[in-house]
Amino acid sequence: MFGEYVYGNSPAAYANFIWINDTDCLNRLTAYMKAFAVHGFDVVEYKDDLSFRIEYEQKLNAGEKKLAVLNSGKNYIPYDILNRFAVYTASLHRLFPKLNTDALRHKSPMDLDLLTMVISKNFDNLTNKEQTEKFFETVVFSKENLSSYFQSKLKQIFQLATGNPSYKDWYRIAEEKAQIDRYSVQYGLDINTSEINDLFQSYVLKAFGTLSSKIDRNTPVLVSHAMEYMHEQSGKFAIIVMDGMSEFDWNIISQSFSDIAYEQTAAFAMIPSTTSISRQCLLSNKFPSQLIAPWVQSKERAEFTECAKALGYADSQIGYARGYDTDFSSSVRCGAVIINDVDDMVHAQSQGRLGMYNDISVLSEEGKLCHLTDRLLSKGFDVYITADHGNTLCNGIGRFVGAGVDVETKSHRMVVLKDFADKAKMADKFGLIEYPKYYLPKEYDYLICNTDTSLDNLGEQVMTHGGMTIDEVVVPFIKIKAVQNNG
Repeated sequence: MFGEYVYGNSPAAYANFIWINDTDCLNRLTAYMKAFAVHGFDVVEYKDDLSFRIEYEQKLNAGEKKLAVLNSGKNYIPYDILNRFAVYTASLHRLFPKLNTDALRHKSPMDLDLLTMVISKNFDNLTNKEQTEKFFETVVFSKENLSSYFQSKLKQIFQLATGNPSYKDWYRIAEEKAQIDRYSVQYGLDINTSEINDLFQSYVLKAFGTLSSKIDRNTPVLVSHAMEYMHEQSGKFAIIVMDGMSEFDWNIISQSFSDIAYEQTAAFAMIPSTTSISRQCLLSNKFPSQLIAPWVQSKERAEFTECAKALGYADSQIGYARGYDTDFSSSVRCGAVIINDVDDMVHAQSQGRLGMYNDISVLSEEGKLCHLTDRLLSKGFDVYITADHGNTLCNGIGRFVGAGVDVETKSHRMVVLKDFADKAKMADKFGLIEYPKYYLPKEYDYLICNTDTSLDNLGEQVMTHGGMTIDEVVVPFIKIKAVQNNG
C-alpha cells in the first residue's frame, strides 16, 4: 500500500527516468521501491558518480528502459545526470503534509501502510504532534480500519499460498499471518487465518523432503542447517533458542528490539515439531535420523558440543547455557543459550491465543531477551535468535492409548508407532495423518493430528505443538550483527 502511494505521488507514471531523493530513508524501512519495480522500472541505488556512469550511461543514452534511481544519502550528484531525470523527493512531510513529521518518524511499515489506506479521508490539518498521535489512535487504528486492512492482507497471502508457493513464499506468508493473528487478538478482530494452515500442511506433505537441498545465503532453510550456516556467516556467534517461539510470539517480542539493528528471516523446524527432535537437530547440524537419542533431550549438550568441535572450535571456545543471565567467558566463540519461557507458557496456557498474547506481551515488556542480546553483542558475538518450533491452538479429540505406541510426547499432536501397530485403525478413529518419514528414523511410523486437533481431552482447547501447521513449523530466524550494534 505505502509503496503504491509513493509511486502514485511521484511523476513515475509520466517519465521513464525518475530520481528519488529519499530524505527520511523510508525505503530502508518500507522497501517502497518494490512498487517501482512492479511497474516495470529497473531500480538502482545511487552510490557515486563514477560507478553510476559506468553502469548506466549507455542505458540512459539508449532510452529503452525505465530506470528509477534511489538516492538515500547526501551524495554529490552532477547536474548533467540529474537533468536527465524527473526528480521527486520522497519525504514524510511531502507525502503527508497535514501530519506531524516527527510523530511519523517513529511509525512502523505497517503503520504507514494503514495510514496510506485511510489518509484520503482526512481533510484536517493535524501537524501538531499530539494531534497526529491521536489521529493514529482513534482513526488509523480503529477497529474498522484494522479489520479492512488485515482482510486485504489475508486475501493477498491466500492468493500467494494457492499459487504454487516456494519455501521463501511460505516465510513471507508465515510472517504476515502472524501479524494478522497478533492484531486480531489484540483488537478483537474477527479474522480467520486457519485456511493457510490447511494449505501449508498440503505443501509439507508434498515438498518438505526437498528442502534439504535448498541453499540460501540469507537463511539455513531448515533448522538442522543452522549451526553450519552461522559458522559460515560469523567468526564469533551465539544462538539464543527460544523454545516454542512462533512467528506470532516474535511479532510481539520484537517490539522491545526497537534499538537493536536486526534482520528477520525464517527457517523450517523439523517435523514432528517437538523439542526433543527439532531442538537437537538445530544444535547438532543433524537430521532426526542421525541423532544419538531423537526422542529424549539428555544428549542435547553432547550433540551441540560434538557439532561445534566438528566445525573447528576447541573445548574452551564452546559455551552452552540456559537462562537470561548467561555470561560466556572471553574464550567462547560458539555459544548456545536455551530459554524455555515461551514453551512453558504454551503448555500452561488456559486462555488460548489471547492468553499467549498477554503472557508474551509481559515477556516483551520485561526486556529480558533484549538485555541478554545486548550483553552478548557487547562482547563481540553475532547473535542469532530462533526457535526449535512454534505453537498453535488446537481442540482436543480424545486421549490416545494403544498397543504399539512407542513414544507419546506432552504435545499430544503426534504418535510414533512400532510397525506392528494397527495404524490404519488408529488414523481412522482420530482423523490422524500418516507422515511420510522425511528425515526421520525409518523403523517407526508417524501419525500426526490435523491442523487444529490434538490428542487431549475431548473438547478441551489447548496451545500446543508437534504438528505441521505453519504456526508450528516456520519459525523466525533473527540475525543481529555485533558490528552494526556496537558502532
